[in-house]
Amino acid sequence: MPSSPGPVPPPAVIELRRYTLRPGRREELVALFEREFTETQEAVGMSVLGQFRDLDDPDRFVWLRGFAAMAARHRALTDFYGGPVWAEHGPRANATMADSDDVLLLRPRATGSGFPASPAARPPVGAPAPDRFVAAVLWSFPLGRDQGVELLRDGLLPVLRATGPEPLALLSTEDAPNTFTRLPVRTGENVAVVLLSYADEEAHHRHAAAVRAHPLARAEVLPGLARERTAPARVLRLAPTGRSLIT
Repeated sequence: MPSSPGPVPPPAVIELRRYTLRPGRREELVALFEREFTETQEAVGMSVLGQFRDLDDPDRFVWLRGFAAMAARHRALTDFYGGPVWAEHGPRANATMADSDDVLLLRPRATGSGFPASPAARPPVGAPAPDRFVAAVLWSFPLGRDQGVELLRDGLLPVLRATGPEPLALLSTEDAPNTFTRLPVRTGENVAVVLLSYADEEAHHRHAAAVRAHPLARAEVLPGLARERTAPARVLRLAPTGRSLIT
């Protein structure tokens, strides 16, 4: 297995990938992924940022990976999916999946967003899952309008910081064309994602309640987001796997 690289710059392009798996096969994919697809993807220029079990669906696997730029993404994906690791293990991974096309192509939208991570700190194969809870809050806004994302960045993030832990990231749709068409991504959407990490789900609930009670959020931020959004915000309830760098 390739050795892990040292610290890498925060990625400028991030994929949020949500796989629907065949019934009962999530643990098979998690084990395969963590044994064969972490260091090997990083060896060709990707950052494997986080892997998660979806707490609302036992047949859903969620993960994030990052790239230095769109051109670097194309090179890395070409090298990996055309290389020996995927040739050997890809068919077994694909056999666990019913759908792998629910993919958001995103970019960081706030200072500190972008998951600076040291792959050398990744736990070893077989490490137990950490006792942590990660929330990914997905917001949908009208195409061509940036006001919703700006309100998240300039309004909601300061409230989140004032009432609880530092958000992991604010990401929004990367509009550049998907040049690696072998792997589809969702298009025709204007999506933003706020990622947060907690000791447990109860801490998340307390933080959400504190945000709703915050005077600025109550008077300006949340009403503004309600006007801008095209659908209610959706929360992905995620449990990091044993080798996830995001916990």
